[in-house]
Amino acid sequence: MEQDMNGKVALVSGAGRGIGRQIALDLAMRGCTVVCASKNESSCGKTAEEIRAKGLQAEAFAVDVSSSDDVKRMCAALLEKYSAVDIIVNNAGITKDNLIMRMSDDEWRQVISTNLDSCFYVVRNLVRAMMQKRWGRIINISSISGQFGNAGQANYSAAKAGIIGFTKTLARELAPRNITVNAIAPGFISTDMTSVLPQSVVDTLMANIPLKRMGTVDDIAKACSFLASDDASYITGQVLAVNGGLGM
Repeated sequence: MEQDMNGKVALVSGAGRGIGRQIALDLAMRGCTVVCASKNESSCGKTAEEIRAKGLQAEAFAVDVSSSDDVKRMCAALLEKYSAVDIIVNNAGITKDNLIMRMSDDEWRQVISTNLDSCFYVVRNLVRAMMQKRWGRIINISSISGQFGNAGQANYSAAKAGIIGFTKTLARELAPRNITVNAIAPGFISTDMTSVLPQSVVDTLMANIPLKRMGTVDDIAKACSFLASDDASYITGQVLAVNGGLGM
């Protein structure tokens, strides 16, 4: 694969599995030094080891992205080592589905904190150095649920919709410093999260997806690497839907 991002430092949250892992691998293949971050030290460590085994550059960082203090600690360590992070991929996310009448405060707060607050914490701590460098890419992973809503996911849909508003505002604020900010809204992707869906639900989904398949983590990673590249230098404030045509 073409090494078109040599010398760039990329931070990928939620890099221990699924979409985040594949994004980290793809950015590393393109020449980035990738910081694989996740709450689980062993999972992000495994991704970093997998990258290094290919002769590429990566390190792991265990962090609770829902904690402002924990994110601040990580970002301070990264800035001391690299001076600036060039590419930020805010991918960390969890689900705690429930109907609104049954949803607890904890189910609401944990999803909002992990999926939305984390984006704010990471960007706030890293953006000053990125602005001084006058180059940067921020890519926030939203969801089709944030665009259309999904029954039983008021917390998740609210967080993912919030990411879209966050993305568009940041794009306006940071454009003068040559920093682009975009979101990716995956549809239904084959991951651990979707593997638990009943077959009846999968069949219904297939009937509504024009391409008649679920997406792969590679579909999302390729889109992310494009938005992180110089080829996407005139794209900012956009939401790239990678969903097989669902809802178009």
